[in-house]
Amino acid sequence: MLMHNPPHPGEVLKELCIEPLGITVTDAAKGLGISRKTLSSILNGKAGISPEMAVRLSIAFNTSSESWLNQQSQYDLWEAEKHRNELHVTQLSAA
Repeated sequence: MLMHNPPHPGEVLKELCIEPLGITVTDAAKGLGISRKTLSSILNGKAGISPEMAVRLSIAFNTSSESWLNQQSQYDLWEAEKHRNELHVTQLSAA
């Protein structure tokens, strides 16, 4: 079942992981082993969570990588469903 209007995982990362620790984006990026620009893109919803990033986040914040990928999948599917009527697809059935 789809979550209604799920947040981008970057928003969750910012509000539930980074802000409560009181660390800067620069420090978080350094701890994750990524550039500040890459982390900023995720936090601002401009980039998604890749499997590798999910593993990095799971290590850094003691979470599961699956939870990060599930959040990204829910968000991506919600966004795709908003454009369902624009897709030119015909329902197929056996002959």
